[in-house]
Amino acid sequence: MAVSEFQMFQDQQRSNWVRLRTLVTLRWFAAAGQAITIIVAVRVYGLQIEVGLAAMVIGASALANIVSLFIYPENKRLSEREASFWLVFDILQLSALLFLTGGLNNPFAMLVLAPVTIAATVLHLRSTAVLGLAAIVLITLLNHFSLPIETRHGITLALPALFRFGFWIALLIGVVFLAIYARQVTTEMHVMGEALVATQLALAREQKLTDLGGVVAAAAHELGTPLATIKLVSGELKEELENYPELLEDVELIRQQADRCRDILHSMGRMGKDDLHLRHAPLETVVQEAAEPHMDRGKSVILQLAPGDGAEATQPTIPRRPEIIHGLRNLIQNAVDFSRSEVQIELSWSDSAIAVRIADDGKGFPQSVIGRIGDPYVRRRRITEDRGRRPGYEGMGLGLFIAKTLLERSGAELSFANSGKHGLGGRAGQATGGAIVTVRWPIEILSPGDSQHGGALGENKRNNPWP
Repeated sequence: MAVSEFQMFQDQQRSNWVRLRTLVTLRWFAAAGQAITIIVAVRVYGLQIEVGLAAMVIGASALANIVSLFIYPENKRLSEREASFWLVFDILQLSALLFLTGGLNNPFAMLVLAPVTIAATVLHLRSTAVLGLAAIVLITLLNHFSLPIETRHGITLALPALFRFGFWIALLIGVVFLAIYARQVTTEMHVMGEALVATQLALAREQKLTDLGGVVAAAAHELGTPLATIKLVSGELKEELENYPELLEDVELIRQQADRCRDILHSMGRMGKDDLHLRHAPLETVVQEAAEPHMDRGKSVILQLAPGDGAEATQPTIPRRPEIIHGLRNLIQNAVDFSRSEVQIELSWSDSAIAVRIADDGKGFPQSVIGRIGDPYVRRRRITEDRGRRPGYEGMGLGLFIAKTLLERSGAELSFANSGKHGLGGRAGQATGGAIVTVRWPIEILSPGDSQHGGALGENKRNNPWP
């Protein structure tokens, strides 16, 4: 998915995020708080405020709630335009009340930040910018125009000019900072949520393929006997019908089709992995299965075994878990995509760990993103540099994120680096050779205990996918 397409998708997903009931409830709390504040200010502290006008402004908020409840259903989700309208209404209502109660001399002026923060989380960037600009204009007007607050003795309550100027600056900075901060956090949460959904879908797909393989293996096994019988009987008929050429041709066709069915079932049976001996397989077998779709793509994929010092010569047996196969497959695909001609996969093990090292002979990971590999939808790249090093690449890091997430779920630790085979480069003098990805599991997490040493796995059970 290209950057622009993802941004459009993300903006579309922001629509209809907030329910009308949520804003109505918040507005009721705000109106109640405003009314209580006015009453306390007048009754307890004896402040001189335009109570009638203030009551009308608070009543406008309550009236808006009542009207919205009659017009819209309770489960109404606001569209972009509707949410923008109600947030603009809230900020205008609050600004009008502040105008009647001292402007920026009123400490409750900081509540102007609330609608802007909400807009940053639920509205598109353009709507958020418009609302933020409106808030800045209203705050600036309140700094210069407002009705004063006076005590019962006629003393005007006002901040010193320098303090009020500082409060005005603080509110302007708060509008911008909180809007950017809230939007950034919300965007990252949304991106991570979408990436995790994609990871779950990838894992579910791999699991379905594994389950389907068990069904295919069972079908291949069950159909093998009747096909053998057909071939045997057709062979006997062929001998008996040698003097009947018109029938002999039909018998020969039956044998050919039986052989064809046998070959098809044989290839299908290779996909079946329901046998207990194939639920756990040698490390090389699992990695070969992960690399198999990318073996014939015009690049040389080489597997090397490199047992560590003091390790057993027999490679460990590991579980054939979908997340391991799919994660390794994504890493191998990435290496094949960006290699010049060769990808080396080195399998190593010791008494404490199992490792898979995938290295290509391409130009390596771009230095601008190597520290953020594994983050979904990496967008802020040095486009000119990256396209020059990986021409035609429009990816956004989702594949590597899925691989990293799935493999870490299996207990692995991943590291990403560049080889120094082609020398050093870049401003930091970092290696710019082929990319290297190392996946490492602690032996006690990945290796299934006794099976590593060739212990019995138990008796196979009949696979019956249907009740």
